[in-house]
Amino acid sequence: MTKLWGGRFQQTAEEWVDDFGASIHFDQALVLEDITGSLAHVQMLAEQSILSRSDAEKIMDGLLTLQEKAKNGELTFSVAQEDIHLNLEKHLIDLIGPVGGKLHTGRSRNDQVATDMHLYLKTRTEEIIVLIEDFQKQLVSQAEQHIETIAPGYTHLQRAQPISFGHHLMTYFWMLERDKARFQDGLKRTDLSPLGAGALAGTTFPIDRERTAELLGFSGVYENSLDAVSDRDFIVEFLSASSLLMTHLSRLAEEIILWSSQEFSFIELSDAFSTGSSIMPQKKNPDMAELIRGKTGRVYGNLFGLLTVLKGLPLAYNKDMQEDKEGMFDTVQTVTGSLKIFAGMIQSMTVRTETLEAAVESDFSNATELADYLAAKGMPFREAHDVTGRLVFYCIQQGIFLKDVSLATFKDYSSLIEDDIFIALAPREAVRRRNSLGGTGFEQVGLQIQKAKALL
Repeated sequence: MTKLWGGRFQQTAEEWVDDFGASIHFDQALVLEDITGSLAHVQMLAEQSILSRSDAEKIMDGLLTLQEKAKNGELTFSVAQEDIHLNLEKHLIDLIGPVGGKLHTGRSRNDQVATDMHLYLKTRTEEIIVLIEDFQKQLVSQAEQHIETIAPGYTHLQRAQPISFGHHLMTYFWMLERDKARFQDGLKRTDLSPLGAGALAGTTFPIDRERTAELLGFSGVYENSLDAVSDRDFIVEFLSASSLLMTHLSRLAEEIILWSSQEFSFIELSDAFSTGSSIMPQKKNPDMAELIRGKTGRVYGNLFGLLTVLKGLPLAYNKDMQEDKEGMFDTVQTVTGSLKIFAGMIQSMTVRTETLEAAVESDFSNATELADYLAAKGMPFREAHDVTGRLVFYCIQQGIFLKDVSLATFKDYSSLIEDDIFIALAPREAVRRRNSLGGTGFEQVGLQIQKAKALL
């Protein structure tokens, strides 16, 4: 089959070579964006009198027919036509005749594919921002229910201090808020039109690039034609923001996995987000959380893959840049699915408040309260730290906890200690009193949630 670009070629490639070079296997995902860009392009060509009104109307009618077929899954694509652009152009010519070939006046596949990806990623980024907010709402809802649920806080995965479980959940709200801001910022670079840049040098036709940008809903155009067709920064930014988002989701996934284990038993996941074992009937596995933790790696891979493709490319377009799409499509699918899963998983999980609160009654996470108590009585904090450490060691030797130490024993270590120490050591009191800005105190967590709701 003759290629649409094959005029100067005397020999055709073997089928397996065509298959290796073709991108239609994956870039057919851009079918609607490609038609949308073409509709804007042909309208501009007519307005600029580059095409006659009758030719433009015939082409636009043909494109609208292809658009409807694409939406209904009725279009077939061929490796022989390499990519989505040539496949659609061939369909158009078959549908309306040779006039369909006039559609490509004043543009190249280079600016065409860049336009498609800008349109695709702009829409998908906006959808991801909405999904982030949906997930944030579920975090806020759970946090609000557990402002006064006391839980162990950890450093080094060792019990550190008692905190509000709602405070812990709100940590991820703020991570996601930064993620959302990164996607929003990236939209500024995605929301630019490369259409009309041609292969690399613009065109001799009197096109109106601002008009096609307006028709496509872009906020502006690339100022340099070489830059317009060679830029993939906007995809790199998207993959980078996605990688950091997946880092945050993976961290929460790890905690969900730990919390739902029998050793922790802090939460129970809904059956809808768990699976069983083929051999062990008792198992309830947090597979969705594990999958998100695992899928994080593929998003990182997509980022590093594109960076590696771009790092040595001379200007302007090179066939290497065909490798910019699969990772982008995969990342969109992975991030979208992960956010939907997490929103449902957090919304439906059961928090075992009694288990959480029992955990802080049988550890030394209130040791800092004793050190702070002594410091507030006038003892230098370093000395208070030492006294507390020796008391903890005493408790370990005795097989007891700080709350079990008698007042007389406390006084053996410091005469500053009075019977109000037992109030200070109570986990609930320890959490309530940590009321510094951004702290885990109930009042502060409530303020965080109010701010979060306002942002949403």
